[in-house]
Amino acid sequence: MMPIFSLVPWVVLIPVIGLSINLLLGRRLGEAFSGALATLAAGGSFVVAVLLAVGLSRDPHPVVVPFVDWITLGDFSARWAFRVDTLSVTMMLVVAGIGTLIHLYAIGYMHADVHHQGDPGRFTRFFVYLNLFIAAMMILVSADNFLMLFVGWEGVGLCSYLLIGFWFEKGKDGIANARAAKKAFIVNRIGDFGLLIALFLMVANFGSLDFSVVFEKAPALAAAAPGVLLAMTLFMLLGVTGKSAQIPLYVWLPDAMAGPTPVSALIHAATMVTAGVYLIIRSTPLFVLAPVAQATVTWVGALTAFFAATIALGQFDIKKVLAYSTISQLGFMVAAAGMGASVAAMFHLITHAFFKALLFLAAGSVILGMEKGHERAHQFDESGHKSAGFDPQDMRNMGGLRDRMPTTYWVYLIGALALSGIPPLAGFFSKDEILHAADQYHNLVFWILLLTAFLTALYMGRQLILVFGGTVRTRAAGASTENGAIILLPLILLAILTVLGGLINFPGLWTLDHWLEHTLEGLPPAVFSPLTALISVLIALGGLGTAYLVYLVTGQVIESNSPDPLERLGFLWKGIAARWKVDELYEAIIVRPYQRLAHFLASPIDQGLIDGISAGLAWLMQFFAELLRRLQNGFVRSYALVVLFGVVAILTYVVLVR
Repeated sequence: MMPIFSLVPWVVLIPVIGLSINLLLGRRLGEAFSGALATLAAGGSFVVAVLLAVGLSRDPHPVVVPFVDWITLGDFSARWAFRVDTLSVTMMLVVAGIGTLIHLYAIGYMHADVHHQGDPGRFTRFFVYLNLFIAAMMILVSADNFLMLFVGWEGVGLCSYLLIGFWFEKGKDGIANARAAKKAFIVNRIGDFGLLIALFLMVANFGSLDFSVVFEKAPALAAAAPGVLLAMTLFMLLGVTGKSAQIPLYVWLPDAMAGPTPVSALIHAATMVTAGVYLIIRSTPLFVLAPVAQATVTWVGALTAFFAATIALGQFDIKKVLAYSTISQLGFMVAAAGMGASVAAMFHLITHAFFKALLFLAAGSVILGMEKGHERAHQFDESGHKSAGFDPQDMRNMGGLRDRMPTTYWVYLIGALALSGIPPLAGFFSKDEILHAADQYHNLVFWILLLTAFLTALYMGRQLILVFGGTVRTRAAGASTENGAIILLPLILLAILTVLGGLINFPGLWTLDHWLEHTLEGLPPAVFSPLTALISVLIALGGLGTAYLVYLVTGQVIESNSPDPLERLGFLWKGIAARWKVDELYEAIIVRPYQRLAHFLASPIDQGLIDGISAGLAWLMQFFAELLRRLQNGFVRSYALVVLFGVVAILTYVVLVR
């Protein structure tokens, strides 16, 4: 083993050290210290990942670095060990690299946000949570066994809960953000239940959770008990639908936009939500032995991609559009992984991290500009007070920001075109490889993903026009100005990555295919098809052109609370604008019946049985205490009499019984 690989524990330890120092001293030393320390900790983790990548470029064979013995129960054992291979290090580079830029951005964003929200003291807490997330995600991607992976899996779930509910007392009725955090936590627990069942099946059938042991024994299980392996992989898919927001457990992600914008970029676009995709790719040796599971993964991903894209088309919140877009793009990745196109899935995972982090952070820049513009414009309601109902995230309140926020506009345009699949941007290359794999796999899957690509370009064109195009539609938009360098620098760097990201797997170069083949052995490489690329570009241009015709040529630029031109679609518009009533369906068939059952059982079970047992035990202790209290009367003669009776009883027992 090369000595450089022994550095791998530091990808976790450096963020842990950063959050520990901030936890102890951060608030005392101020915002500048807290933000800089957290950013340096994320950057330190990235440096270690780069050194590991350099080591693998010299010797690409996977290496396991033991850290500590962890669990030993009979014949079962699990150790805390780090796996250094091209797949894990690729994920480390994405998580830590994008994470460092988002940490830097968050210094400027959260400085404004905590003062806008009226609680500057939470600044340090935010960066403690961000470093904790980096540490948990690094545990997940560097694990050498499924149990260690599950620890990181739960860790990022905890961080998601903490960061979605960061302003837990804000939102509608003062509880909306807290409810969003709770929703994310509960829905993900359903998925985690599936992953746990899969792990239990592994222990029962393989006697181990180590990747090497599980993958080595899987062919024998597939031959002897294919149903068990199918159940194992389908339960893993349930976990993926929770973490990577796929049908039917995608409903938590749009509500997660309640968290500050850096959270949306880091956790819910670039890193955490890709954990499910990583799990499928890491577990490829299991899925290839269960064709039914692979097909199920493919269809879940394809249908999620299309379904979420339709909903994105009907949103007016700038972050909600990107949230449903994230669900859709995750569907592309999951479908690719199900089709066996793991390299294409990883390629899109990486490029999506670039341009979707860029879009979320640029959206945050827009929101900051709108908030500042609203304060400058002094918008008042009829009573003469500053308007409290103004929504800086509603795209109907924007318009004309291209001239007022030029840098934000240009980087947003790059991200939107990359997401739409316009060459030569990164999203074009990665999406094309997935479309080509779908064309080889199944015609219907191909057409579903192709239609999704059209909808993607359409809703991104719509967003660009509503936010930056046309004329100013509110005084806040008219008074908005560009943000400072600490906000814009990460956007520019992400825009550069978005422009150049296609080179990661550009045909003819030493690319991602060659890099990952040392880990994903036996899988076909991603293929760039000129014909598919041409079709993809025409579809993307068609979507953007349709948005231009509908929202600009017709002259129907949306005003606040005015009809959208797409309302001409009739019942289709009502469906997508209402998110197809999926949340209401969940509320009707799951949430409300569960709440009614809980209220019904509260009296006989909770208050009656459970409280009754506790109260009964307390009464019983009081009863015996009262009896024993009478023996403690303070008279020596009484105690002597008791001792005498005790001696007589013992002697009687000895004489008569013995």
